[in-house]
Amino acid sequence: MKMKLMFAVVFSLLFYVSIPANTASADDSIRPFKIAVAQQDLLDLRQRISATRWPDRETVGDTSQGAQLAQMQALMRHWATDYDWRKAEAQLNAWPQFVTTIDGVDIHFIWVRSPAPKALPMIMTHGWPGSVFEFVQVIGPLSDPVAHGGKAEDAFDLVIPSIPGYGFSGKPRGTGWDPDRLAQVWAQLMRRLGYQQYVAQGGDWGGPITGAMARQAPPGLRGIHLNLPATIPPEAGAALAVAGPAPADFTPQERATYDAVAKLIKQGNLAYSAMMAARPQTIGYGVTDSPVALAAFLLVHPGFSLWTYGADPQQLPTRDQVLDDITLYWLTNSGASSSRLYWENKGRSPLSSTAQKTSEISLPVAITVFPQDVYCPPESWARRAYRNLVYFRQAEKGGHFAAWEQPQLFTEELRTAFRSMR
Repeated sequence: MKMKLMFAVVFSLLFYVSIPANTASADDSIRPFKIAVAQQDLLDLRQRISATRWPDRETVGDTSQGAQLAQMQALMRHWATDYDWRKAEAQLNAWPQFVTTIDGVDIHFIWVRSPAPKALPMIMTHGWPGSVFEFVQVIGPLSDPVAHGGKAEDAFDLVIPSIPGYGFSGKPRGTGWDPDRLAQVWAQLMRRLGYQQYVAQGGDWGGPITGAMARQAPPGLRGIHLNLPATIPPEAGAALAVAGPAPADFTPQERATYDAVAKLIKQGNLAYSAMMAARPQTIGYGVTDSPVALAAFLLVHPGFSLWTYGADPQQLPTRDQVLDDITLYWLTNSGASSSRLYWENKGRSPLSSTAQKTSEISLPVAITVFPQDVYCPPESWARRAYRNLVYFRQAEKGGHFAAWEQPQLFTEELRTAFRSMR
């Protein structure tokens, strides 16, 4: 009898500890969150940077082989000596942050309620290699426009979550966390916060996630804004797949867009995404052990192609803002977990209208194209992809990280784009 009882106890303990910690609770509470990184973790980061074993110098005079050695060494010296994470930590902690558990995963989010009584709730989604840091400069102008020279009727309540596997959100312990599922989680988050009506915005991975929300059309979602829309038409996608010429019936603008995407692919500027889609765990071993490897890998993104590694102090994002983002990935050990989103998407192009099923979206869609982005679709493709396109504008400046690079312009675009959806 004692033996049977002992076996039962041991079996029950084994069963209990086999349940992943972030799936064991059905807690739907909304819990306040503050960032408080241990000083030892920051010391360890500096020591690892200082102990880096460097590769030999690239054999070309540009970035076609990746981040250049001299630029990286200068950036890493600053990271290891002068950079101050505590300023970034305080910047995020200045805004109300929370965590809630959905589908067994903790979702970290910034939640800023506007003083304006008729503010429009909006959920904003970052991408890779970005984070909630992308939106820090637009939180104030969007949530409190009167205090920033705007009008109260343009105010937003802001919900800015960290994608699971990124930043201070939890890391999924199983598969299936693709943009469709994330869209469902975001809709549940907005319901949990008590919002009956809201809009959504996204670029980079925020594009497919926000697009999936519009396709699923959860109750209360009024419409979306995208700054990296999925508009590549089927015939263009087919031609790009075989490295063929642009379809003959394309207009000059459409042909120029096609050629730009073909060049992007030919030059290997999207190779990082292929690696993450194929072997995210393999990437994790290097970027988890070496902060320099992590920084070099994040900086390979073509959205950083115009960034001067801090050489221009007026350029946004600044050197320290970029390091804020990279440090966030390091401290939260998000190198592998953030890469898995590419694997979960099963190689589907985030820019393809067919892959993203944009034809199924009936909600209002607004689009702003920023001219230095990795992809700048013409309005003709946008209207083909989204049958209820209510707003389209080619901005005069800005790139892939639009809110980071051009916060004032980005703010003005969202105010204008969503006026018809209030």
